[in-house]
Amino acid sequence: MATVTLDRPGTSPAPALRQDPRRGRKLAARIALYVAMIIAAAAIMLPFFWMVTSSLKTNNQVFSVPIQWLPDPVVWRNYLDIWAKADMLTWVKNTLILSVSVTFLQVLTGSFAAYGFSKLRFPGRDVLFLTYVATIAVPWQAYMIPQFIMLSKVGLSNTLWSILALQTFSAFGVFLMKQYYESIPEELSEAARIDGLSEYSIWRKIVLPLSGPAVATLTLLTFVNTWNDYLGPLIYLRDRDIWTIQIGLKSFVSQYNAEYALIMTGSVISVLPIALIFMLGQRYFVQGIATAGLKG
Repeated sequence: MATVTLDRPGTSPAPALRQDPRRGRKLAARIALYVAMIIAAAAIMLPFFWMVTSSLKTNNQVFSVPIQWLPDPVVWRNYLDIWAKADMLTWVKNTLILSVSVTFLQVLTGSFAAYGFSKLRFPGRDVLFLTYVATIAVPWQAYMIPQFIMLSKVGLSNTLWSILALQTFSAFGVFLMKQYYESIPEELSEAARIDGLSEYSIWRKIVLPLSGPAVATLTLLTFVNTWNDYLGPLIYLRDRDIWTIQIGLKSFVSQYNAEYALIMTGSVISVLPIALIFMLGQRYFVQGIATAGLKG
């Protein structure tokens, strides 16, 4: 015979399961991490924000005390005056030519050399690769003078070709691409060889299309380094009509050292292309850096 149990008045239902305290601690730690990252990001972006707002101020407002974070009034004319007072168009054009050309050549030579080091077998391959990569540790200042003498003797000094000749090859680019190529299964190359493809065709049709993140990473790093390069153009580019934007801005600061707002305007113009390129390619950049050390 079944027994029916009735709840007595005043009694509460069975207590709910207790919340795991470890889950609460993990949530608090995650929130604290996000807050710390937001504070760090704000601290990093603060100088850039001040530079942008200063480019829209008058000269007296740039270094006013206390700091005037927002311009009042907004002086948009600074972005017109900078082109009239400085040869910005020529500087940007020269810098863009060098950055695009050097980036294309380094990606081309670096990816092609990396294919040989990662997918081909030949005597002394590893020794040659380690020797080539070891040149990264040699500072440019150690061989800067003999390099300048050599380029001067062949007539490349004081031309844009000198910068192209210096930066066509990059040991770092070869290293980065080789590490990524090793994550691509060797079976793909073997199958292509069986089908009759040459090594060049395998690199161009199979390996290179699969290396988008690494190519994007190398493109971004090379473009940024070439765009921001100051010492190389300072040594080799002496004529004003072949100056890059970094040399031009230094000359502008020396000539108009009291035009603080225009100096900030020129700085914003020099930084803007780099910021845009990084924003567009940051997903591939992070992916390329994260997978460059993986091996298949």
